[in-house]
Amino acid sequence: MSDFTQRFIFDDTDVRGELVGLTGSYQQVLAKHDYPRPVAHLLGELLAAASLLVGTLKFDGLLVLQVRSDGPVPLLMVECSSEGDVRGIARYDAERIAEGDGLPQLMPEGVMAMTVDPKQGQRYQGIVSLDGDTLADCLSNYFATSEQLATRFWLCADGLRARGFLLQQLPADRLPDDEERAASWEHLVTLANTLQNEELLGLDNETVLHRLYHEEAVRLFEPRGIRFRCSCSRERSAKALVSLGQADAELLVSEHNGRVEIDCQFCNERYGFDAADIAQLFAGGGSQRPSDTRH
Repeated sequence: MSDFTQRFIFDDTDVRGELVGLTGSYQQVLAKHDYPRPVAHLLGELLAAASLLVGTLKFDGLLVLQVRSDGPVPLLMVECSSEGDVRGIARYDAERIAEGDGLPQLMPEGVMAMTVDPKQGQRYQGIVSLDGDTLADCLSNYFATSEQLATRFWLCADGLRARGFLLQQLPADRLPDDEERAASWEHLVTLANTLQNEELLGLDNETVLHRLYHEEAVRLFEPRGIRFRCSCSRERSAKALVSLGQADAELLVSEHNGRVEIDCQFCNERYGFDAADIAQLFAGGGSQRPSDTRH
């Protein structure tokens, strides 16, 4: 399994963790667009972050991380479902990007929005300023200033693989004493801070945990798969046209020489509709007329 998250827990203290590795799904996201290297790395980190967060939130639905700025990268957006389906996209100005640029250069004074959209229940969104040098710092700061449990992130990507590491403090159980809890948390975070990006990218999870916590009692659970999957479809595109109303949809087709195409920004797939398709949609015949779908 090349793409997965894997949970672990410390038996003697109130801390859990999660590791994520993305190879195939990350490369599929990058294959859809010709991203400059710094943008590809940043997008990989956000993909890893979303995959980690879905595991911590324990909900049935969709998590969306959206980062905006007025810099060379005005938008990063990643979606991860509770089933482990991920997709992502970036908008960028290549002429303003230099090799070696990081988050402060690419997205100065940016803002990150985290949206949790459950299949049942209320939609939730949290917004935080990008007040760190890395996406991992920004996410860690977000949890530190919210009412969530203390959570720390370590993220990296190199254009081939994206990796993430998370530690999260659990409610008091094994260590009810506040000072002991704080000392244990600080100890585990300090050890995690010694982990180099090269180690996280190049080592398997068992080896990573052994290097960091060979003196701790750590239980590693079964991995959970992650995959690239875009949620676009001809049916969803048809619904977008129906939402315009029949007159506007017919006018749109006419203005585009008899055929309108709806592009998916995430996967670059195109769904074409001609006048006959529009007539069928509004006659209640559905969207499955065999009009050619071009890639």
